[in-house]
This record gives sequence, C-alpha cells and structure tokens, in this order.
Amino acid sequence: MKLPDETGGPSVAELRGYAVCAAPRAGTNLLCQVLASTGVLGRPLEYFNGPGRRTWDIPDYPDEPRRQLEAVVRHGRTPNGIYGLKLFAFQSDALGLPWANVLPGLRFVHLRRRDLLGQALSWARADQTGAFRADAADARTPAYDADLIADCLRRVVVEEARWRLFFARNGVTPLELAYEDVVAAPEAAVHAVARLVGVTEAPALDASQVSVRVQRDAASEAWRERFLRERGDLGFVDAF
Repeated sequence: MKLPDETGGPSVAELRGYAVCAAPRAGTNLLCQVLASTGVLGRPLEYFNGPGRRTWDIPDYPDEPRRQLEAVVRHGRTPNGIYGLKLFAFQSDALGLPWANVLPGLRFVHLRRRDLLGQALSWARADQTGAFRADAADARTPAYDADLIADCLRRVVVEEARWRLFFARNGVTPLELAYEDVVAAPEAAVHAVARLVGVTEAPALDASQVSVRVQRDAASEAWRERFLRERGDLGFVDAF
C-alpha cells in the first residue's frame, strides 16, 4: 500500500512524523494539543477514530481505514512536512492495514501515566459520563463502581503491555514521556519531540491553543480511597 502524493507541499517520501502511543486516559489530549500549538510539530489527533473526528473537528471524516491513513498525512501535517497522530493499541485491531509500515519517516512516542489507578479511575468515569474531554458535557451522572474501576485498571495494564511488546518485538526504542512530566513541564516535551523528528529550532508552544484541563476532582479522590479500602489486598499477585 502506498499513500498518494499531493501537490502544494512536501512529497510523501519527504514527510516524517510520529505516533503518540498510549492507553486511554494517559493525557494524550493534553500532549497532542501542546504539540499542535507549536505550528511545526504536526496536528496529532486520533485519526483512526471516525466518530470522534466527526464530532470534534472534521464533519465528513471517513470510517474507511485506508482513507483514515491518508488523513494522517493530509490533515495531520504542518507545512514543514511533519505529521503526527495518536492511537491506542486496541484501535489498531480493526484497521487491517500495516499502518506503521506505510507511514513515512515514522517515529514513536510512548506516553504513559505513572499513576495507573488514577488512570483507571479517569477511564471508568469517562465510560460512565461519556465525557472523554473536559470541555464535553456529562451525558450521565457518574457513580462509584468498584467492578468497573477494576476492569479499567486491567485494561490500562493490558494496553500498556501491548505497546511494550510491540516495541520490543520490533526493536523500537520510543521516546518515553510521562503525563505527570508533561503537566509539570510541557516545554520539555515539545523540545523532546522536536529532536525526535529532526526539527532543529526549538519550537515555542502557544498556551492559548491548549484548552485541555485536569478533570480530576474531589470525587476522584473519594473513589480512590474507597477502592483501595475495598479491593486492596497484598495477599495475592494479580493474574491475567
């Protein structure tokens, strides 16, 4: 499979870019907005999420995997020929395309969250409310559900394990970033990604273009404390 060349910019062969690989609720929206705000590090979005793209920014976005792959280099690139995308391991299952073999000059960014339970709490809450971004309204009122939180925790661990297996099997050493570090020092993340894709001049982020905010609140902490009381048990090691 080849991606089509287009006029008015670098050829496909001249492009280079990166994939932000993560599990859900690892802070990808924040990182991707920070990177896009520079104007020179691509426009990383979930290009393999048709419903999400149509809801948020591209009303006629396709569901066909090949056209989504083409959208990565069409919509996801900045004028300097750098493109970006983000994806979760489970999203690759439905593609049926060798996306990592096709995208030109592809590098990998592995974004993780050190606080796995916090990530699971966030995922459980988003699953209930339908609000996967802070600027989205809750469709439903969230309620504490220990089984759902435990399931989300396992899903986070599995998603992380899948990426680590993918990198190891292919001899890939990705750029490793942690959500907590991106929150504390977003400029450092920008500079690290710039180096990864060969942008020599240090880009400047534009904070006015970053709308993502932390969704964690007092209810999140109450859920954490209750879950640890109810499910914390040092007497066994979890199995899958």
